[in-house]
Formats: sequence, C-alpha cells, structure tokens
Amino acid sequence: MNTTPGIRENEVRKWLDPRVDGVEGVIKYQQIIGGHSNLTFTVADESGRKWVLRRPPLGHVLATAHDMAREYRVIKALEGSGVPVPKAIGLCEDTAINDAPFYVMDFVDGIVVRDAEIAATQPLEVRQKMGNSLLETLVSLHSVDVEEIGLGDLARKDGYIERQLKRWKAQFEQSTNREISGVFEVHDNLLKNIPEQQGVGIVHGDYRLDNTIMTETGEVAAVLDWELCTLGDVLSDLAAIIAYSNNLTGMETQAMSIEGFPTPSEVHALYDGLSERDLSKLDFYVSFAYWRLACILEGVYTRYAAGVMGSEADTEAIEIFGERVLLLIDLANSTFQDFLQRKEDD
Repeated sequence: MNTTPGIRENEVRKWLDPRVDGVEGVIKYQQIIGGHSNLTFTVADESGRKWVLRRPPLGHVLATAHDMAREYRVIKALEGSGVPVPKAIGLCEDTAINDAPFYVMDFVDGIVVRDAEIAATQPLEVRQKMGNSLLETLVSLHSVDVEEIGLGDLARKDGYIERQLKRWKAQFEQSTNREISGVFEVHDNLLKNIPEQQGVGIVHGDYRLDNTIMTETGEVAAVLDWELCTLGDVLSDLAAIIAYSNNLTGMETQAMSIEGFPTPSEVHALYDGLSERDLSKLDFYVSFAYWRLACILEGVYTRYAAGVMGSEADTEAIEIFGERVLLLIDLANSTFQDFLQRKEDD
C-alpha cells in the first residue's frame, strides 16, 4: 500500500534495488519542501543510506515542463568536472513504474540556507566562506567545456538573452492584473542593447545560495535545481547573484542580504578575480536580472493576492511582496541607465 503521494513504493523499490547494490529493510520517503515545481523526496533504507528522488508534480503537466531526463543528463555530465553535484544513481523514463519519469541521486548532507533567518544562525566567518565558495563554484561551472563533457547539443548556444526577454515578458503579461510603470520600457531598452555573448557556457538559470547545499565550514557541497539549465550567456548567472545580494528595502528576507555575504560590488570583484571574462557590460545583465526577478515575483504576487495559494500570507505581507516588484523595476531601470552611462564614457 502506497503512503507517499507521488511514489509507487513497491515499484520504485524494485527499480532502485539493483542500482544501489540492494536496498535494506523498509524504505522511508519524505518530501523536501522548499523547491520550485518538481517534487523532491529523500529516500532512506534501514542501513542508514539515503538518496534523493526527483519527479514532476502530480497531475497533468506539459511534456517539456519538467524534463527529468534533461536534469539527470546535466548532473551526470558534470560528475568529475570540478562542479560539485550529487552522484547520479539512475534515470527511469518508464512511466509504468511511477506514473511519471523520475531520477535518483545520492543524498548530500549539509545546510540549505533558504533565507536570512537561517543565514543568521551561521557564524560570520562561515557566511563569508559561503559567499566566496558560491562564486568560486560559479566560475568553475562557467569554465566547463560543454563539448568535452557531452553537453554541446543540450540547447541553442546563441540568442539566450533575447529568448529570455521574450519568455519573461510573455509570462508577465499573462500573470499581472495591474498597471506597472516601466516594465515594458526596460524590456525594450534591454532588447535594443544586448551585448555580444562571450563564448558559450552552461547557464544554471537559477543559481543562488539556496539552490546549493553548504558544508558546516561554508563550502559548496552540491549545486541543486538544474531544471532551468541551458547553454548561453553565463553572465546572466552572475547578475542573478548580484540581484539576490542586494540589501535594499524590500529585499531583507534574502539570505545574502545580511552581513558576511558579499555585497553586489564584492560579488563583481570576486568573479572578476577568478574569471577571464570581460565584465565591463555587467550592468546590462544586472538590469536584466532585476527585471526578470520582477516578472517572476509579479506572478507569485498575483496568485497570492487572488487567494489561490491558500491563507499562507496575510494582507500586509502580500502588499510588501507587490511593492518589491515595483522596487525591482526601479532597480532595473536605474541599473540600465548606469550601463548606458558607462557605454558613453567608454
């Protein structure tokens, strides 16, 4: 009898058993809360061994929306690359086993710093180490030769920013129900000024502190959540970290907003010191990162304001969320103006 929604326990056990040299005793499943759309479960047997299982959400989803094979392929390819990822155990695309494709990887023990409250429990020197390791790992990811590890055909290699602008503009138009000044103006300005892409690298697509597992001493033990991973302009990943490290009003809940983690200028300097990429046009990418985050959060705000997310947030918290979207648009616009100014000065 299945007791875990999303897991056909007997069938999954039979599939897993030969891939881990035999499962011992009863398997316990526990859903890990805090991810995005895909469902993540810890899988533990009585010997104390633990794994992680990832599968799409319950119910109908678009075939391409939650591509388990793609995530698995990326993690498998990165093993031994210098980028810390969990060891891939196996991919199951036979939906007769668990109603949907899934994959299993090793469980990596450590700390997931989801917000400022958790970050504040870490000593200052550990937070500093976490920030450094986060940037070092990102540079390592961006230096991976995609052809050498077999990911050269993972996605289109050009036009990344242009495609992102189109995608998130459409997402914003579909999700908002209010007039927000500047959203489309920033979009149009960005579209007309896309810098030439510097080579092709792996873009994580959602690289930030809470999508990693950290050791107690502040090293990245594993990078998680590869569902948005693609090929393209890697400076978008760097810009996203800068957006998440901003401690301005309305961003206080972000883990990297508290003391010890690098400020936006320090993030820039850390990456610049480790990478050979030209960061002279980074303000463009930071403007894009603020704008993209605003589009994402507007969708979340609209759902909360409409009450479709249940009673998890009170009215005041919902309004603060809505104001954060406006703040991000202002930041996107002012950062774009900085980009134009530097362009003129050069």
